[in-house]
Amino acid sequence: MAKAYWISAYRSVSDPAKVAAYAELARPAILAGGGRFLARGGRIEAHEAGIAARTVIIEFDSFAQAVAAYASEAYQKALVVLADGAERDVRIVEGVD
Repeated sequence: MAKAYWISAYRSVSDPAKVAAYAELARPAILAGGGRFLARGGRIEAHEAGIAARTVIIEFDSFAQAVAAYASEAYQKALVVLADGAERDVRIVEGVD
C-alpha cells in the first residue's frame, strides 16, 4: 500500500501567536492520527513560483489515514484556533509504491 504525505506550505503568517496555539493542538492530533513529521520549518530554497516560507511534510501509512487525521475532531479544533493567523496551501498526496 502506498504511503501518503500531508504537505502544508505557508504563504504568509499574520498572527504568530495563533500559529503557535494551532501547533500546540495540531501536533498531538496529527501524531494520534498516525502522522510522522518528516520536515517542519527549517531551511527552504524556493524555485519557480515557490515561496520560501514555512513548509511542513507529514508521512502517513495510507491516504485514508491522512485524510482521516485531517478530518478528525482534534485537528479541526486546531484549525479553529489558527483561523486567519496564516494563509496556507495544504495538500494530501498519495505516494508511489
